[in-house]
Amino acid sequence: MNGWQTLLYKEVWRFWKVAFQTVAGPVLTAMLYLLIFGHALEAHVKVYDTISYTAFLVPGLAMMSLLQNAFANSSSSLIMSKVMGNLVFLLLTPLSYMNWFVAYVGASVIRGLVVGLGVFAVSAIFTDISFVAPLWIFAFAVLGAALMGTLGLIAGLWAEKFDQLAAFQNFVVMPMTFLSGVFYSIHSLPVFWQKVSHLNPFFYMIDGFRYGFFGASDVSPWLSLSVVGGVLVLVSAIAVYLLHIGYKIRG
Repeated sequence: MNGWQTLLYKEVWRFWKVAFQTVAGPVLTAMLYLLIFGHALEAHVKVYDTISYTAFLVPGLAMMSLLQNAFANSSSSLIMSKVMGNLVFLLLTPLSYMNWFVAYVGASVIRGLVVGLGVFAVSAIFTDISFVAPLWIFAFAVLGAALMGTLGLIAGLWAEKFDQLAAFQNFVVMPMTFLSGVFYSIHSLPVFWQKVSHLNPFFYMIDGFRYGFFGASDVSPWLSLSVVGGVLVLVSAIAVYLLHIGYKIRG
């Protein structure tokens, strides 16, 4: 293996050896959301005419879990290396900043996809899952995981201690995820809040992803793809630049 492949393997093995925490835990959390919200609202909420509310929840919960875990993978890895002081050993290697970027984001994508697949596997026990457009599902899953892995990389570079990283996750990532249409269609919101939702890139990731299952969405999947792709290019450019200048990782 060459340099970036070795680092990618290290990052994947890092989360896989504690899979009970990094994979099984998020899957269990998603299932609790599915059981509680599905049971409580199944008879009271109808988003699409031919789709049950429980089935509607599955793609949103899977994507939410995928995004949160992709973010957590790269951000936690960097902040732990900083706090424990072992980041210096990585700096001594001949790896380029692009090697860092590909390995950290690649591992985040893998973790996100593994968690998302886990949610689907367990969800199939409770409801029927349809796949109208599998290519759209795959495209938004990979792009969403890459975007959040890159955002986690930026957060990990910026944060100097766990408190800062937790603040970023609790006050930026979590609210934007929960207000993105995971549990509802934005058409059920007042007009003002619909417009606010359209400013949230997480909404486009989840709405486009959901389109792949039902062939129905709140906005055009092409619009969602354009927004997600554009945001990914932007955050990738920022992350690559920060790695290039050694932002908060070099003295």
